[in-house]
Amino acid sequence: MNNTRPPFPPFLTKEAAAIKVRLAEDAWNSQNPEKIALSYTVDSYWRNRSAFIQGREAIIQFLRDKWLKGQEYRLIKELWSFSDNHIAVRFAYEWHNDGGQWFRSYGNENWEFDEAGLMRRRLASINDMAIKESERLFSWPIGRRPDDHPSLSELGL
Repeated sequence: MNNTRPPFPPFLTKEAAAIKVRLAEDAWNSQNPEKIALSYTVDSYWRNRSAFIQGREAIIQFLRDKWLKGQEYRLIKELWSFSDNHIAVRFAYEWHNDGGQWFRSYGNENWEFDEAGLMRRRLASINDMAIKESERLFSWPIGRRPDDHPSLSELGL
């Protein structure tokens, strides 16, 4: 499958890199593993926490499992840094487990893209913090974060 995902590297402006980050956030908030996997190269390599994943099929299975475990998932990503074909992102997401315990997960990702704008490498470090339901900050309806919802920086995270 030959697809492309603009904006394309090299990322020359903060705006172009920020668009790439928002498109990734929107895709993950869709919770559609098959759609999300198309943003990655066929042989994309991930390190996600202690999991090492390679290829679109493995990405799809990983994401299916992720959203079976983590329910009511809502994510915010924020551009941290960029150059050439690399983007660094910080993020937070909220979710709850089968027992109803809420968590806010914080992390950083390093991304590397091919010339078609597909991510060929994703390295993620993530920490989970248990929160009370009353401490939730991400409460929009499941799906895309509304444009007027505060960013991580605006929320003080």
